[in-house]
Amino acid sequence: MNLNDTSQELPQAEKAAASSSSPNVPVHGDDSPSFAHLWARLKEHKVAQWTLAYGAFAYALLHGATLLSDALDWPHMIVRVLALLLLVALPIVPVLAWYHGVRALRRISGSELSLIALLLAIGGSLMWLYPHPAAERSAARLPIPAAPLAVAAARSPAVFAPPAHSIAVLPFVNMSGDAKEEYFSDGITEEVLNALSRLNDLQVVARTSSFSFKGQNVDVATIAHRLNVGALLEGSVRRAGKTVRITVQLINAVSGFHVWSQTYDRNLTDILKLQADVASAVAQQLEVRLAGDVVAKIEAGGTRDPAAYDAYLRGLQWYENVDANLAAYRAALAAFEEAIALDPNFAMAYTRRAAALDYIYRFADDTATRKRLNQQARAAAEKAIALAPELGEAHVALAYTYYRGTPDVAAAAREYERALALSPGSAWVQRGFGWFAAQLGHFEPAVAAARRAVSLDPQNARTRLVLAEVLVSARRYAEAQTVLQDALVLSPHAHDLQSLISETLLASAQYEKARRFCESPSTPLDDDDRQFCLALVYHALGRQADAERQLERLKTTVGFDAESLAVAEVYAQWGNKADALQWLTKAEQSGSFELISIRVNWALDPLRNEPQFKALEARMHFPP
Repeated sequence: MNLNDTSQELPQAEKAAASSSSPNVPVHGDDSPSFAHLWARLKEHKVAQWTLAYGAFAYALLHGATLLSDALDWPHMIVRVLALLLLVALPIVPVLAWYHGVRALRRISGSELSLIALLLAIGGSLMWLYPHPAAERSAARLPIPAAPLAVAAARSPAVFAPPAHSIAVLPFVNMSGDAKEEYFSDGITEEVLNALSRLNDLQVVARTSSFSFKGQNVDVATIAHRLNVGALLEGSVRRAGKTVRITVQLINAVSGFHVWSQTYDRNLTDILKLQADVASAVAQQLEVRLAGDVVAKIEAGGTRDPAAYDAYLRGLQWYENVDANLAAYRAALAAFEEAIALDPNFAMAYTRRAAALDYIYRFADDTATRKRLNQQARAAAEKAIALAPELGEAHVALAYTYYRGTPDVAAAAREYERALALSPGSAWVQRGFGWFAAQLGHFEPAVAAARRAVSLDPQNARTRLVLAEVLVSARRYAEAQTVLQDALVLSPHAHDLQSLISETLLASAQYEKARRFCESPSTPLDDDDRQFCLALVYHALGRQADAERQLERLKTTVGFDAESLAVAEVYAQWGNKADALQWLTKAEQSGSFELISIRVNWALDPLRNEPQFKALEARMHFPP
């Protein structure tokens, strides 16, 4: 066949078709065919059918390549190159269809072949340029630094590259037809999340961040970008009597395709095994190494008693409420105690009981009540550890009790280290350890743990608050201010955030900014925080009479906790060491757990060489 021979006559079948249709062809000007005739020729040559068939083939090929890429961990570039090749071929298909749509009877001329080659060359050039933008080439050369995730959309990275084996568990949908069953579906979600977080090679986003999208119409890609994860697990729960059906599906957050789905029908007595089955299946889909007795690790601290489990989930609903107050913690405590009564070997219920008692401790206003609550919390945490020694959360709960009342910071340090070794994937453990290590002056591991907590719980303002507190303790004030701005995006009116902003301005000697911030009625500061701030600001600006008025107001609000320490801090910054030490003693006598910060508290720097201060520090039993 000679491709360049354009003098060949049309085959007889095509001539006949042309002659039979020519009498009915209207002309425009000379002998140009009408649009109707052109459309008839397109249908005759099956151009639309070929193009649609190609589109279906391209979609199936691309989808299959994406699934293989995910399963075999191929570079994402392979899928991108294939997609671009398919796009380049798209305009070629109708050209070939025009000439070969009717039994391939038409030969391709040299000019037609040149046109196809030109399209391929242009498409190939675009394909070569597109996957290598300047930002991506730079990213390939530079290591990615460990840093907290950005919150605002403007700060999201240009290239979405989530950590390997990272996943978020979205709230399972309650399919029981009863809104009162919401606590059960939420509780199942949290337990599956906790089961996954116990697999050391898996990075699991914490509950607060995963649940922050509940009830919102947010697409999968947006959620994945905000949480910086490569996979999402979603599902539904339907409970009927003593049986439960859970349907789960795993989504590749990069491609948006479903990777795996499964439905589980179980009796409630097998709920622990169900959680282990789901966690193991997800881990295998994500190609996470499963070492040792995974099922035993996941089931540690749980219960097989349906009624105890139900009471425990009701307690979680109260305990995890973002607006939890004293009444909520008491309701949670009652539910956890009910679970313990139903199953005295339920270690996680003891752990949560200890945590609830610790929160109630903070609301107590007398020494005797605090001492009793702390003893009860310690007993509950110790019981949890006796039942499940490998339960990291129980060691965190026990650590809390060691720096309440009469502190033993060295004992608390041992429990935190044990918790970190057992549960490195827990945002709660990482956050607690980061804050605690900062109080000891161990700033490098403290910042690392606090940043890790943010990566595990990016939508939680409190986690960012703890990172900012760690940075303030390390005297890294500019970094702390940046983190606080991110936290404000998540919780603009949180009093704790506003308090730390004012403290950061004071610590970094930005007195004029601190004055404007603390004087403004629109700043949502508590009265004691505002008075503390202005007492220091007015003194620094030479307005001592105003400073003393603010201090007197602060003294009138002194309750049972941090305010005694705040008065001591004001006197220390004023240079009045005698009064500062006197109020520091009051804080110790009241059992203030804020005293754990005295090693790194910037406001107490003028007292560090005082014998009375050193004696207090010795009584805190800080580790060497």
